[in-house]
Amino acid sequence: MTKQTLQGTRRKRIKTSGFQIRMKTHSGRKVIKGRRRKGRFRLTISSSYKK
Repeated sequence: MTKQTLQGTRRKRIKTSGFQIRMKTHSGRKVIKGRRRKGRFRLTISSSYKK
């Protein structure tokens, strides 16, 4: 079995959907606001990378 051609990378994931990137744009702030309102434990994926 061969690998898939497009593999996800940690850096790309943080750069596209991390907290700071979300806060840069109006629509990103709306995403954070909605997740806060819903009571999500993790607002963004970068909050799970605190290692």
